[in-house]
Amino acid sequence: MNHPLDRRAVLRATGAAALGVAAATALPTTSLAAAADVPVFGHGVASGDPLPTGVLLWTRVTPTPESTPGSGVGPEIEVRWEVSTDPGFGVLAAAGVTSTGPARDHTIKVDVGGLSPATDYHYRFTVSGVRSPVGRTRTAPAADAAVSRLRFGVVSCSNWQAGYFAAYRYLAERGDLDAVLHMGDYLYEYEPGGFPVGSYVRPHMPPRETVSLADYRQRHAQYKTDPHLQRLHASCPWITTWDDHEVANDAWSGGAGNHTPGTEGEYAVRKAAAHRAYFEWMPVRNAGDRLYRRLRFGKLAELTMLDLRTHRSQQVKALSGEVDRPDRTIAGAEQLRWLIDGLVGSSAQWKLVGTSVMITPTLIPPLPAELLGPLLKLLGLPQEGGAVLTDQWDGYTADRRKVLKALAEHKVKDTVFLTGDVHSSWAADIPADAGLYPLSPSLATELVCTSVTSDNIDDVLKVPPRTASVLVEKAITGLNRHIKWVEYDSHGASVLEVTPAGTQMDWYYLADRTKPDSAVRHGRSFLVKAGTQRVQSVTNPLV
Repeated sequence: MNHPLDRRAVLRATGAAALGVAAATALPTTSLAAAADVPVFGHGVASGDPLPTGVLLWTRVTPTPESTPGSGVGPEIEVRWEVSTDPGFGVLAAAGVTSTGPARDHTIKVDVGGLSPATDYHYRFTVSGVRSPVGRTRTAPAADAAVSRLRFGVVSCSNWQAGYFAAYRYLAERGDLDAVLHMGDYLYEYEPGGFPVGSYVRPHMPPRETVSLADYRQRHAQYKTDPHLQRLHASCPWITTWDDHEVANDAWSGGAGNHTPGTEGEYAVRKAAAHRAYFEWMPVRNAGDRLYRRLRFGKLAELTMLDLRTHRSQQVKALSGEVDRPDRTIAGAEQLRWLIDGLVGSSAQWKLVGTSVMITPTLIPPLPAELLGPLLKLLGLPQEGGAVLTDQWDGYTADRRKVLKALAEHKVKDTVFLTGDVHSSWAADIPADAGLYPLSPSLATELVCTSVTSDNIDDVLKVPPRTASVLVEKAITGLNRHIKWVEYDSHGASVLEVTPAGTQMDWYYLADRTKPDSAVRHGRSFLVKAGTQRVQSVTNPLV
């Protein structure tokens, strides 16, 4: 792997114009949409799912002013793509021509092969003489390579309406990331004013809840106009999964909490539209409608990204014994077998698992009503309280037992679950029996990133940070001894470093999510030493 300082130098050499959004309108134009002051590449460029010899490239073309996202109109058009180790594109590593049109909302995905492992590349698109901004990407190390270090940005829950994406800006400015992992809720389906209760900074478009294919295409397009999001997409590859809001809140295989068949049609039609738009607009590989997949990073790490919405059973109420039914599943039988076989059979040292909802067993303690109510609302639980978080793995205990049993029986070491969803920060051991911990051994660990913007406890209660939430945090860690840390107030991004000696996550927090230029500070850091299956607090963030 290159030293991160080398990659910063590459980014500086590329120049701000290469990564900036403004580059799309500063380039030569022809008779395309740019002639009418509509940027041809107004949604930026992106890359994703890096392999040792390839990477997926993405962009969206607006060939005419009428060819707006979701419109279904506009011409078929040919687009040239180029990849080079040289930011000036003096020598090309790969190039080609592809086409797009209204059938795929004028989006482009190119799966480029024939590249070298562990190498920085620059890429761009050209249509009728108009060039896109330049993006930077990076291939994964060879599968048998000895890798000394990997660094990933880890983010989730980026609600456009609740604030600006300054957390993305921070990650883009670092210049030392091999990839960004987005753990779900890349966008939200709500109408303007829907869902945010702490702040309402900028309205959603279209001005309604997303239900149709055109709606989801327009919502994806809106998010990709954010300059910080565009900059981070252009700075390194992304590896993403979805959670519920990419379709609808509290989604399961046959419906969602935020879907009303009587007025919003069949859920299967809505889900298909949302999935189609996601695969059009995101730099992600898919086999049909299958999102779960694995990516290898040398001998050091294997990353498993799960889909925990498409195949799951419907959620049950808290306090219900239904959570233990053996026929209930969060992953689906096929994906669960695939997950377990991958963990048991992996030859990589670190087994990283991207899971959109928490797998750590969590009991909700008795709290004053003014605290318990907002907490349960935030976690999607019935307001009368409950002992388990039924939208998480706590609501599907049979699947969790199968995973933990396999880790124990096969003595699998160094498994770390990476999670989003709960708009808060967590570091936890995952014991074989949470009730007997610490006598029961820890079989894995979980590190949970907070939200980029979505509301958490202080936002819901409309109180100053580090006031009411402190009581909630102490109650949770007191009742759940395997949970070492919870922080319920802050928004931001995390950075994960993986080395042979250990895996460390640093949490970085925004001063104010409502400001696009918000300052960022280091919050906490936790380390999982190799072979321990336990988290421990450390003082210093990664250099």
